[in-house]
Amino acid sequence: MDFAALMSKEISKKKQGASSSSPTKTTTTSANPSSDTTAKNYIRKGDAEAARRAAYLAEQDRLEQDRLAKAAAKRKREEDAAIEVKAREEKRRKLADESRRRKEEKDAEEERARRKRLGLPEVPAQDETQGGDEDEDDDKDDVARLSEEEVTAKMRSLGEPVTLFGESLTARRKRLRRLTTAVTQGPIPTSLQLVEEQDMKVSEMPAAKDKAARKYLYRQLASYFTMVLREWEMALAREQQSAENADSVAARQAYNAMVQCKQTMTPLFRKFEKDDLDESVLKSIVEIVKSAQERRYVDANDEYLRLSIGKAAWPIGVTMVGIHERSAREKLHDGERGHVMGDEVTRKYLQSIKRCLTFAQVRWPPEDIRQLMG
Repeated sequence: MDFAALMSKEISKKKQGASSSSPTKTTTTSANPSSDTTAKNYIRKGDAEAARRAAYLAEQDRLEQDRLAKAAAKRKREEDAAIEVKAREEKRRKLADESRRRKEEKDAEEERARRKRLGLPEVPAQDETQGGDEDEDDDKDDVARLSEEEVTAKMRSLGEPVTLFGESLTARRKRLRRLTTAVTQGPIPTSLQLVEEQDMKVSEMPAAKDKAARKYLYRQLASYFTMVLREWEMALAREQQSAENADSVAARQAYNAMVQCKQTMTPLFRKFEKDDLDESVLKSIVEIVKSAQERRYVDANDEYLRLSIGKAAWPIGVTMVGIHERSAREKLHDGERGHVMGDEVTRKYLQSIKRCLTFAQVRWPPEDIRQLMG
């Protein structure tokens, strides 16, 4: 048998097998059209979109839950850290107070031992008594009893910064007290009640025991310097309104001098408020203001020179020409150390008083031209 016959025979066998199986498959399909053998090969687009949306929402819910859990954990860690920092600061403050107390006790014991060794009297308890009175005054003060939250709320209501750099709660209370007790908001805010211009006339120096007269004197002095500084500000403002002198060097220097004068005279106002001014300095300031109010500026300048220079020895030139100490040489520096101009704060506000005199003789010129300062 050749190859063509074999191939014909095999093809015929295949055709017979296909024809015998085809009716059965057709019958089965027609008999049970909903059979599992006819599984669907497609899916609706709406169903696919709904499934995708459900999966996306589930994933977003899971991510939101994770985010909330992480935020809660972070907030708890921050609260725990804040509590630890607060406890650490409180412990550090207590240790610092204890260390300062021990140091003060040690210094006091050494001072007592030194005085006993030298035969000196014991240290008076006046400082302790004054400190207790100040503490009692602070306790009676409403600001000293405010809590930290109340101080913060009052600072924010005043439009002031809540906490400055390195500022403690006690310092914040003092700053709040200064802000709330200031009566005037002039060039230099002060708690002293200023008097009218007709009542600024300074008379004689009252006695130290007369507290009421001394308080009224401080009010007169503060009122006079406030008036001079206000007139100075107004004069500079009028000068800057003119286009010629607006940006001149002299105008800028005059304005800087006025600002510096206000800054350096602030400690003088604080001394007025606390009645903490030296008797000799106060007497000279009273004479200066009294002479300036009477437009005797030369006399005021003479009093300023007596206050600033006085009778202290100011050595000029060579004071040490050999290796041996000369007799009474230490008196040169004793007078300098005890002089009023040796204090930086005092020296600055005295110089500011001199600047106020210079402006006052221009603003209120004297009737006698011989009373003009050079």
